[in-house]
Amino acid sequence: MKQPLLMIAGPTASGKTAVAVELAVRHGGEVVSADSMQIYRRMDIGTAKPTKEEMRGIPHHLLDVADLNENFSVADYTTRAERAICEIANRGKLPILAGGTGLYLRAVTDHLDFSEGQSDLSFRESLQKRAKKEGSQVLHSELNNVDPESAMRIHPNDEKRLIRALEVYHVTGITMTEHQKKAASRPSPYATLRIGLHYEREKLYDRINHRVDKMLERGLEEEVASLLENMKGTSFQSIGYKEMEQYFKGNMTLSQAADEIRQASRRYAKRQMTFFKADKRMIWVDATDRTAAEVADEIETLQGFPELFKI
Repeated sequence: MKQPLLMIAGPTASGKTAVAVELAVRHGGEVVSADSMQIYRRMDIGTAKPTKEEMRGIPHHLLDVADLNENFSVADYTTRAERAICEIANRGKLPILAGGTGLYLRAVTDHLDFSEGQSDLSFRESLQKRAKKEGSQVLHSELNNVDPESAMRIHPNDEKRLIRALEVYHVTGITMTEHQKKAASRPSPYATLRIGLHYEREKLYDRINHRVDKMLERGLEEEVASLLENMKGTSFQSIGYKEMEQYFKGNMTLSQAADEIRQASRRYAKRQMTFFKADKRMIWVDATDRTAAEVADEIETLQGFPELFKI
């Protein structure tokens, strides 16, 4: 019998964590974060990591598990997330996988194979240097030559996913597209109910803009200043931190950096929705202008929820 798993996905600032916590409170659950930047310690404000108040006493897993200079791979995440899900289930609790990093979500729910044999740190770092010097569009063009299907799915500005796809091909000689096709035939150990939170675009963008303002009020400038010497590798790619670094280098004003963060966040939200909408198994729930409790109420009425979670 497969392990029941509830997945809450959606774009940045759509309220995923609040909905996951609300359902965890109601049904004795624990949250497994699927955010590729919230895994890093000390990166709190810029990643919108949930506060203790927002967690409402619910255990959260896969937060603060890596150092800033640590390259934390998809394989690392999958191993830890699957272990956390197993431990939660063994405690008789409901595992809730929640976040906006699509590759993390798919790697767990579809049981994708991202073994350490597909990693090459030195090659990855060389691509990161190239992207910084020449721009991520160069990597996108290179990926298009070897894996056009992945290039169609990945935005030219999505440096992290471009690097990952090129790294997989470099190490294995097999494209990311072929890996994913093979993975489709591997049975998943989970019976996953995939919930996607939809938010009206303009209102979501307003929420994103407001979130950036709140980050600055909470001390994003001070947080980044305290981390600059240690920020390199994957952690440095996070929206908010790379823009603030340019501010500290004197390449832009604080106001310009804030505008760049807003724009980058809006573009990221658009890419997230494109990724999630490609998965036809997703059940969409409108979260626009609704409280977490209201969204949770609707999720509880969805076909499969009562049966899957024995409500």
